[in-house]
Amino acid sequence: MTATQSNNVAPNAAEYGGDEISALVLDPGYSVVRGGFAGEDVPKSVVPSFYGILSSGDERKYVYGENAIHTPLPNIGIGNPVSKLGFVEDWDTATSLWEYAITSRLTNTKASNPMTNGLNEKTDELKQEMEGVEMQERPLEENPLLMTETGWNVGKGRERPIEIAMENWGAPAFWLARSGVLSAFSAGKASALVVDIGASSTSITPVHDGIMLKKGTVHSPVAGNYISDQLRLIFSTAQPPITLTPHYLVNSKTPVDAGAPAQATYRSFPPGTEPAPSFRALQEERILTEFKESVVAVWSPGRLGGHNQQGGTNLDLARTQAARPFEMPDGYNQMFGAERYRAVESLFDVKMALSDAAHPAPSPNETLPALIQYSLSQVDVDIRPHLLANIVVVGGSSLIYGLNERLKQELEALYPGPRVRIFSPGNVVERKFSSWIGGSILASLGTFHQMWISKKEYDEHGPGIVEKRCK
Repeated sequence: MTATQSNNVAPNAAEYGGDEISALVLDPGYSVVRGGFAGEDVPKSVVPSFYGILSSGDERKYVYGENAIHTPLPNIGIGNPVSKLGFVEDWDTATSLWEYAITSRLTNTKASNPMTNGLNEKTDELKQEMEGVEMQERPLEENPLLMTETGWNVGKGRERPIEIAMENWGAPAFWLARSGVLSAFSAGKASALVVDIGASSTSITPVHDGIMLKKGTVHSPVAGNYISDQLRLIFSTAQPPITLTPHYLVNSKTPVDAGAPAQATYRSFPPGTEPAPSFRALQEERILTEFKESVVAVWSPGRLGGHNQQGGTNLDLARTQAARPFEMPDGYNQMFGAERYRAVESLFDVKMALSDAAHPAPSPNETLPALIQYSLSQVDVDIRPHLLANIVVVGGSSLIYGLNERLKQELEALYPGPRVRIFSPGNVVERKFSSWIGGSILASLGTFHQMWISKKEYDEHGPGIVEKRCK
């Protein structure tokens, strides 16, 4: 006789498989924090990793979310708990930011205190009942949590997330997964060479049978923010120089011809209330991101600094190509020709990098082809052809037009024998959120439920269990 589950008996609390649970997947990055329920196609919560700092005398208040960091409040500054290398530098703020990403979109918000909602009389009995209730409520008491980490995260950076999940949020179970492995899973591959070009860093992660090959994992700061710095140098050395004026400083503007000076009225702030320079830098970055999305492209075939079959240079040929228009928030507009290729060329050829004292040129070892070549040299020679045939390109900065085609050309020149195949989602959402999607797939598998680190195991072994279990 087949045993059946009684409707009156609750499932075992240690079982986290199938439909009995709704696990949460949290994917924190330098630019944005992505959160959502396992089994869904896209994260429901996408929150900037940047936060606003409101200063009033000696008091400081932190505000989170898209609207908060883009509103020019008096004296507002901008911070980020994550370093450009991907390490968390401010754990207290990171905890608050991640909790905001979870509670603002995913879990139910806490009910307001009935003593302060105007619907109840303030009696001593009610006061006694409410004491300590808020301390008992935790955002993840019913949800196991899968968090992502960089391939080069070590030591305390691996242990702190499970401490936060178990002790601060009350999660019943936890797992820590490498983002490169999850990106491979999102592409439907157990073995792949994952090229992740993000905002602050580019990483190359070889994955074999679902395991990250740590020796071959490399990363470089030559990524989205580096391209933004190249654009700043292009604009500052243009004749005349192009000024980045964010939207919040422009009251009104008048249309002007291409290349003509901007005719705009600008916003002023009372003395002592101006937003901090960090706020302006973030708003300038929004302009540069829009420029990268609509104008910047990767040159091919060949290198921009090389020669073509006609005997001329590719840079001269690029100047004859159709230019792209772009209008700044203050109305200044221009047609951009060779400049739109120059900004990103040093991802492949450092000789084309622009530099100054504050922005030194990258080393030849930090280009995309060099990083991939080094990564492959660190893995077993027998699996190199398989990895070359399964290159997965992801990350928001990989969306620059023509990047995949150029990368394929560069790798075919380096490896003329093996077949080079690049897999890259055409869908923007899948490209930007690949590691979250991989986590969503993994945490929703029925066979994964036995992998979770339970609260009981955490209490027995402490945070060090992450190093033993989450390889």
